[in-house]
Amino acid sequence: MSRRKAVVVLAAALAVAAALAGIAVAGKGDGNNKTFEYAVGLWGDLPYSDLQAQTGVPNLIADMNDQDIEFSVHDGDLKAGNSIANSVTPTTCQSAVSPSIYSQGLGYFNSLEKPAIFTPGDNDWTDCDRTSNGGFNSLERLQYERGVFFSTDTSLGQQQMKLEVQSTPKCLGTTSSTGSPTFQTPCVENRRWTFRKVTYATLNVQGTCNNLCSSGAGDSTTDPDVIKARQDEYAAREAADEQWLQDTFDEASSQGSAAVMIVWQADPGFDTSGYQGAPKRDPETLVESDGNPDGFHDILSKLRNLTISFKKPVVLVHGDSHYFMVDKPLLDSSGRRVENFTRVETFGDHTFTATTNPPGDPSWDDNNVHWVKALVDPQSRDVFAFQAEIVPANRVAVPSP
Repeated sequence: MSRRKAVVVLAAALAVAAALAGIAVAGKGDGNNKTFEYAVGLWGDLPYSDLQAQTGVPNLIADMNDQDIEFSVHDGDLKAGNSIANSVTPTTCQSAVSPSIYSQGLGYFNSLEKPAIFTPGDNDWTDCDRTSNGGFNSLERLQYERGVFFSTDTSLGQQQMKLEVQSTPKCLGTTSSTGSPTFQTPCVENRRWTFRKVTYATLNVQGTCNNLCSSGAGDSTTDPDVIKARQDEYAAREAADEQWLQDTFDEASSQGSAAVMIVWQADPGFDTSGYQGAPKRDPETLVESDGNPDGFHDILSKLRNLTISFKKPVVLVHGDSHYFMVDKPLLDSSGRRVENFTRVETFGDHTFTATTNPPGDPSWDDNNVHWVKALVDPQSRDVFAFQAEIVPANRVAVPSP
């Protein structure tokens, strides 16, 4: 083999090895030519069973603490969509008796050694009006969460980080178990921070049609007062979310940030497939096409417009559908792929039950209790790469060697 050919072969082998390690390789300057400067932990939609609460999530937290990450973000859902009969860990939305899903979640976040950021999920508040979850007023539960997780301008976790907190426009809140009266209150759950030339932000964007449709039994589909209450809550929060999104991109531009990462709970759906239960929508107009109230068109359109104008890498991290993926699903109004947009969906788990077809084993419930590591290099062309972090102690189908 000639010396020139040997050099070419060696270079190709090194490039493949680097790619497998999660290191993007390309040319100089704006190329993906560096090892990553820092890492971020992403997780959510956990726990959904006793095994996950008592074993799976503690294993995940221990694994995350053992990694060299700068901070973590949980994209919502502290419990399953419905309560679980005979559970020994909290699975309803009550908070009068400890532990609750809220005190349990707070304990998890404060077990993380590095700063921990949280954004609410629909199972934490919009779905709390389901009979199975205790029949609570959903807006009252959101206001309760604001007091538990968002009472200061710092993150959770043993090591804390200062965050920007949205103050205007206002959201709606209530402390009444009936949901009335309501009052205007800051959307303190919406947070933003810039870390080493990348701007991050959380937004309260939810499953269950972003709180525009009934969450199920216990949440009326016909009562005009109930429907109006949902619409009023959505309208105020949507205006705040859109402004926070605009402010985030404005700040990223003014600071010369290399990229933006947005984290919210809902899977808004990007096409007509309805994959993994996501809403079906026209990928060009972004109008929902499955007959449900469309709580995502406006925020998704805003995100698309801002992403195209920003030109640099933009990542949306969400949970909700419980299927880990990294893809580029966003199209522009002409049907062309928006190349600088990436979607990351974190792991999440439905519990296995005896009624699963075929029958499941409860010991399988930690099978998807894992997290995603975002590797960040603001000097590289694409800024981010993503690795699925399979927690060794939570491996079920193929036990850890």
